[in-house]
Amino acid sequence: MSRPEPRQLPFVREHLTVQAASRQRYQFAGQSIDYTLKRSARRRSITLTIDERGLRVGAPWRASQRRIESVLAAHARWIVRKLVEWAARRPTHFAWVDGARIMVLGEPVVLAPDPAHASTERVDDRLRVAAVADAADALENAVRDWLRETAQNWFAQRVGHFAPILGVDVPVIRLSNARTRWGTCHPHGRVHLNWRLIQMPPALIDYVVVHELAHLHEPNHSPRFWHRVETVLPDHKQRRRALRCEAHRYLLP
Repeated sequence: MSRPEPRQLPFVREHLTVQAASRQRYQFAGQSIDYTLKRSARRRSITLTIDERGLRVGAPWRASQRRIESVLAAHARWIVRKLVEWAARRPTHFAWVDGARIMVLGEPVVLAPDPAHASTERVDDRLRVAAVADAADALENAVRDWLRETAQNWFAQRVGHFAPILGVDVPVIRLSNARTRWGTCHPHGRVHLNWRLIQMPPALIDYVVVHELAHLHEPNHSPRFWHRVETVLPDHKQRRRALRCEAHRYLLP
């Protein structure tokens, strides 16, 4: 018997039983547009998604390349505009130096290296880091370790809060280092949460926590699943939209 697949929360969700992905290129007004084409046996129409990863095209399994390119042609100006907008959102180069700002729970925190400190700790809007100011690698490692530790503690607290409300046992919480998924719910009661979430506002973290806990009841995205999420977070659609559109503002490069 095959093991059931875990449920996952990506930046933009698509759960398909049969799919294949490939990289493609489309020419528009002398400009090359690279995109990822995802074919699915379950898909009935062609969809376009643009985010920090670029353009992704979802298509039915048997859709011809000509049909796909006709959709791209019809939306070419919109595609170019959105790609430019997303490019402008990408974070600039980040320097690991004394006085640099990172985001923690949606708020800016200033790095303050202090090698005399035994451990890294936050004091108001400053993060006193147990590292030497001119050692960028050591500073980065110390900050990321602190972020992961803070994430583990925060996630455990929020899961402990929401699990009884959703009527599920408190699952084992593990940190994820995934680049394209915020959370994963495994069928045997284990939840992985991306440690980078700790940089975002608490409302967005709560959305991911509730989303994954709801999968312990409903391992799908059926109306019953979304009903469970909505009973806990009536504004879950707004939070989901903010997670998709605003996450880049908080993340380290």
